[in-house]
Amino acid sequence: MSVFFDNAYFIIGTSYAGKSTMVKELAKKYRGIACKENYHDNYPGVLDTKEFPFLTYTRDLEDWHDFIRRSPQEYKDWIDGVRKECEILELKMLPEICNQGKKVFVDTNICIETFREIAPLNHTLVMLADPEIPLHRFFDRPDPEKQFLYQLIMEEPDPEKAMENYRNGLKLICSQEEYDEFEKSGFNVIYRDESRSIEQTVVLAEKALGLNK
Repeated sequence: MSVFFDNAYFIIGTSYAGKSTMVKELAKKYRGIACKENYHDNYPGVLDTKEFPFLTYTRDLEDWHDFIRRSPQEYKDWIDGVRKECEILELKMLPEICNQGKKVFVDTNICIETFREIAPLNHTLVMLADPEIPLHRFFDRPDPEKQFLYQLIMEEPDPEKAMENYRNGLKLICSQEEYDEFEKSGFNVIYRDESRSIEQTVVLAEKALGLNK
């Protein structure tokens, strides 16, 4: 990897661990740039289907019901493919973002192995939540995307079966294996704690990322 980002701070980990909140809060506190979840959507080019088959899947989808009808393994394979393609786009976008002379806080899809090559070791923070949380709270959030998927599932001939199929896909994605891989990555870790305030978590993140020196 030829690019090294010494002013970027990456936050990775599992769903519902607070990554998006920390990126937003740290960028605000340090007057930096927040690369929020799915910031790769702002990539200025048109994606080619052959080069980015996973990212263009939903763009070219004719019937969104097909999205939620996929098998759990097909869903996981798609998520894995999307993450790899997102990494390609992020690494194309980050040099220009980081060249603005500010601290950059990134909610990212970049894989663990890549971080060891592109940033100082303490510039990557892992945030973890119990893998069971997304299985029970995925549709609780008011995100338009999640509510759209919920409506699709409810429109199926057998909504209960469709919901079970979708949750089984989430189980494969939000697995204990993924949790363990993050936990053993060698980066500093913050665990979700419902009793801890956002401000208290910011303090922990600052320490983990070496921002309070």
